[in-house]
Amino acid sequence: MAGKNSCEDCIYYNYNEEYEYYQCEINLDEDELMGFLSNSHYICPHFRFGNEYSVVKKQM
Repeated sequence: MAGKNSCEDCIYYNYNEEYEYYQCEINLDEDELMGFLSNSHYICPHFRFGNEYSVVKKQM
């Protein structure tokens, strides 16, 4: 998995309680969406590691 970002680890990948599934909350443009759908090795430019401990660090 080196070089590939996992959506499950991204800060923008959230659970939608209304529809009961996970979804990416970033609005991708046409080119980004086509790259994501057609390439299994696509690296998302909006990926941010969803580390809950970094939020706690800021609160201290």
